[in-house]
Amino acid sequence: MKYDIDSLTAAVNATTGIELTYLDPLLDKTTSLLAEEHEAVCIFVNDICDATVLEQLHKHGVKYVALRCAGYNNVDLAAAAKLGIKVTRVPSYAPEAVAEFAVGMIMTVVRKYHKSFLRVREGNFLLDGLLGFNLSGKTVGLVGTGKIGLITGRILSKGFHCNVVAFDPYPSPEAAEHGIKYVDTLEELLRQSDIVSLHCPLTPQTTYIIDDNTVAQMKKGVILINTSRGGLIDSYALIRGLKSGHIGAVGLDVYEREAGYFFADSSAKIIHDDVFVRLLSFYNVFMR
Repeated sequence: MKYDIDSLTAAVNATTGIELTYLDPLLDKTTSLLAEEHEAVCIFVNDICDATVLEQLHKHGVKYVALRCAGYNNVDLAAAAKLGIKVTRVPSYAPEAVAEFAVGMIMTVVRKYHKSFLRVREGNFLLDGLLGFNLSGKTVGLVGTGKIGLITGRILSKGFHCNVVAFDPYPSPEAAEHGIKYVDTLEELLRQSDIVSLHCPLTPQTTYIIDDNTVAQMKKGVILINTSRGGLIDSYALIRGLKSGHIGAVGLDVYEREAGYFFADSSAKIIHDDVFVRLLSFYNVFMR
């Protein structure tokens, strides 16, 4: 992507002894050969770096895997350690930027800015269907309170006067000063929250943390926001929740099978993922 090239080129120009090769294909078992004669690969969220790919990279002489993101669920760390391949990641992935974006997505979904913009462009100034609600006094549930979750909570509690609750197996000692109160279980958070925002990593324990069971535990008309990882949500359960009206609106910056579509222009192509297309068809789903 152009912004990657611009950023990395600027960084390399300020350094010596590093040569970069920019490649368009995503990393997987069919493209790992492209890393031959390179000591390191630099990958992003949708690259596949499982045990098979790591074995291939090792044969090609790769010694380092550097991730341009905070999450590392796409890398088999045990296999990397066995092969002696060092793995690095971004320890703090612009937490203010992501938190502000998450709050912006909440505001977009609640106030329907995207629909208002399109209407005005067409000369339609009717207010029908654009009614939102005040965030002040509403309960927002944060699933995960890492750096991004904490900042999101601070903006909502101190800026919008929301009642912010959170669930995290590893509570942060900084939560209280950000105006965040912990609850004991995920179910308790879901039952209380008018808005649920996901800020946890994708692990075997959090995969499909939002499924039919957890959707049923939410308030009717809940707003669900995900700016973390697509695999946190079972897309089929999400569609069922939207069709039934139990989920009032959704804001998504990620999708569980996004690799073939995100960061690419598919405007002149057929999208073959029927689940993705179904989500895009809902009037109350905002995807970006």
